[in-house]
Amino acid sequence: MTPPTTTSEVVFPDKMHWESEGTSRIPFMAYTDPALHKKELERFFYTKHWNYVGLDAEIPNTGDYKRTVVGERSVIMVRDADGSISVVENVCAHRGMQFCRERHGNKKEFVCPYHQWSYTLKGDLQGVPFRRGVKQDGKVNGGMPADFNTSDHSLKKLKVATRGGVVFASFDHEIESLEDFLGPVILSYFDRLFNGRKLKILGYNRQRIPGNWKLMQENIKDPYHPGLLHTWFVTFGLWRADNKSELKMDARHRHAAMISTRGHSGKADQVTQVSSFKESMVLNDPRFLEIEPEPWWNGPTAVMMTLFPSVILQQQVNSVSTRHIQPDGHGSFDFVWTHFGFEDDTEEMTQRRLRQANLFGPAGFVSADDGEVIEFSQQGFEQKPYHRTLAELGGRTVEDTDHMVTETLIRGMYQYWREVMEAQA
Repeated sequence: MTPPTTTSEVVFPDKMHWESEGTSRIPFMAYTDPALHKKELERFFYTKHWNYVGLDAEIPNTGDYKRTVVGERSVIMVRDADGSISVVENVCAHRGMQFCRERHGNKKEFVCPYHQWSYTLKGDLQGVPFRRGVKQDGKVNGGMPADFNTSDHSLKKLKVATRGGVVFASFDHEIESLEDFLGPVILSYFDRLFNGRKLKILGYNRQRIPGNWKLMQENIKDPYHPGLLHTWFVTFGLWRADNKSELKMDARHRHAAMISTRGHSGKADQVTQVSSFKESMVLNDPRFLEIEPEPWWNGPTAVMMTLFPSVILQQQVNSVSTRHIQPDGHGSFDFVWTHFGFEDDTEEMTQRRLRQANLFGPAGFVSADDGEVIEFSQQGFEQKPYHRTLAELGGRTVEDTDHMVTETLIRGMYQYWREVMEAQA
């Protein structure tokens, strides 16, 4: 669509317009339309998709729980007495109250404070005050109907899948297996990071980013910007366009892995001539970039995985984390970082992971840049809703590559998005 040339000619389209059958030009309305956002929640978060909810190391003991979300629906991940993990919706079956308010804790049961309906850790209704009424003056007053059955009023239970210590859940009980959802290519990189060793939680960061949730998926499917936006990456060689690299997708192009190996660059002049490259920049504490190769790396020093729609799995040198995308309307999302290590790490390695984690999070030396550019992008979309983005670096095709100079992963994601959203116009 050609934008109007004068303000007086502005006509805002009533539906999203794609310029072609491809996905290299993404309409701004994909980020700004509230009705599309509601449709996305249903299509991507509540049906036919596994969503990340946490790590099993976050709830090691019976009764341990974590309040989190799937899409915009509040859920609770909890450890039962038999060691299994359940995920239930945080909505009381009585009057619909979100009864759990704490982010983490330990309980023997869940009790709604409004009318004290109580549930087992698996979400089964077990107690209803005054269910049989109240005896007064020789008669029973009130109570639930005679045919009231507690088994009919459990909390909404989600289907749960765990692999390598990572917990996923879905409202859709007919969903394909987690392994089929990820596909063999992405699963191999998932298993590389979550290879069976017990995880150890190191800490959390949270931030609210005023931008559409898809922009964070795009950001980690975008190898174009790291060596341009992030001074840290290009100056210290952590992520550069001339590093040995690969971009891989699952068969449906929804998930992706960006793979890079530090120190295997061609030292291309174009890389060191960008304005973000600061040759004179040095560290006050050189320990910050003391990198210890780990056996499980099997080569790459960085692998960034985007599992659509809800999570990013990060290995950037010795720092490892999950990043949970939690939509809140079409124009903002919460972003929750869980930094972790492994139980068999030495104390020196744990400190190294913590030190390098300062690259990331809301105030991270690298990631602070991403939150800011996402906010400014959303502002541009809202200002000019009839326009579109351009994602044509490396052409207009969707394919795996052995280099970073491409936006193929973004095009792939929107190929899948158009298919599921039935956005053919």
